[in-house]
Amino acid sequence: MSLIGHKKQWDFLKKNFELEQLSHAYLFCGPKEIGKKFFATEFANFIGCKFPDLMILGEANKKDPKFGDGGEISIAQIRKVQEFLSYKSYNGGIKIVIVDDAEKMNPEAQNCFLKTLEEPKGKTLIVLVSSKPDMLLPTIRSRCQTMKFFKPKNFAYNPEKLKKEQQILNDILPVIDSDFSEKFKYVKSIDFEQQDVSEILEVMQNYFREKMLADVSDKKVMNILKLIEEINNKLTFTNANPKLALEILLMEI
Repeated sequence: MSLIGHKKQWDFLKKNFELEQLSHAYLFCGPKEIGKKFFATEFANFIGCKFPDLMILGEANKKDPKFGDGGEISIAQIRKVQEFLSYKSYNGGIKIVIVDDAEKMNPEAQNCFLKTLEEPKGKTLIVLVSSKPDMLLPTIRSRCQTMKFFKPKNFAYNPEKLKKEQQILNDILPVIDSDFSEKFKYVKSIDFEQQDVSEILEVMQNYFREKMLADVSDKKVMNILKLIEEINNKLTFTNANPKLALEILLMEI
């Protein structure tokens, strides 16, 4: 993963760091798997923060029994963060905490974390990384400077992803022109715990873009693409119901 596509965000933070105007807390929000966490760790390296002054709460921690069911972040994990921040910097610089999938903090963890945001200690930088920022308490969001990240135009694909996208396309093509009952049946068959609806929307978007290239004056296709974009944005930046969103989209096609 590279920082290509996130240059504006990088330049903004770099400038603020050089001017000594960094916020004490940031919320990096945007689609999954576009490098938000990687961006955060690279920025930490850039400003000279390294182990043991860097703490990352993310995938590696989810085997910890202190995480709740479904990989949620518990209050015990947040107390570890608070303990970490209570000590002075080992290297004499800034201490950084990166919380990946921050929306997975359960309500108790979020309320506990709020105290840390309200009363930052010393040279501290907190970065919350989330694909569902609306699942965070409004009071947490209001105490962070929000930075939105978007999928780069030339985002790298891997063979496994291409194979998965082809399977999604094979499944959804017969549904697009079917009746309402078949569309509901298709949506009902999806396990939204395992299948990210944004992947389905991306496949549909690519399909209709190809149709658009064949007929640039097709207003129906233009409207479908606009609707996909609107629904994708709602799913990315709000806590919208993915099942309902996909049903609405298919009903409109």
